Amino acid sequence: MRLSNLTFAAGPDGLAPAVARLEAALGVSFRDGGFHPRFGTRNNILTVGGGRYLEVVEVLEHPAAEKAVFGQAVRARSELGGGWLAWVLEVDDMAPLEERLERTAVHGSRLFPDGRRLEWDQIGIKGLLADPQLPFFVRWTSPEEVRPAALAPVDVDILEIRLSGSPERVSEWIGTDLGPVFDGVALTFDAPNGNPGIESVTFRCPNGLVTI
Repeated sequence: MRLSNLTFAAGPDGLAPAVARLEAALGVSFRDGGFHPRFGTRNNILTVGGGRYLEVVEVLEHPAAEKAVFGQAVRARSELGGGWLAWVLEVDDMAPLEERLERTAVHGSRLFPDGRRLEWDQIGIKGLLADPQLPFFVRWTSPEEVRPAALAPVDVDILEIRLSGSPERVSEWIGTDLGPVFDGVALTFDAPNGNPGIESVTFRCPNGLVTI
């Protein structure tokens, strides 16, 4: 189980302004990631150190967005002003999670601007909607050459994820005890003060140490 990516929801002013603000903060440029046909969303992405990536996502006026749980999650976060939506864990086998969480993984895909398609299975979005401190899980089904980790990373590293919530609750959800560091990234939990979820993320980047 590894940290795959962090998802940031655009605010009401849309994808481009959200990306521009993050680019200015980090001192790097995102790229157009494409469109999620099943979810009614689109994103811009940034591959960072450790084979991880950041995505900024916005919901579209598309029928899929009304039906897909991921589209609903993005819309809900955007309507609250945007911000960190989720941390995402990569697994090699979905079966143990499906059995333990008593639900079935769904298939996802992203159509790149050049026509290529990235595909994966995912589980846990409903858990995220109910309790935003919880990560969701992905298992890539596309060849390695089209996965985000295949892109050349920029000079950005994720140092810390600070969450409002309970490490015990997250440990129960992912099926393993969390320590203060997960996959090389510090995890800091604050007692819930309002809604649980990601409070901030700290990066090492061309602009120095930056917390968003």
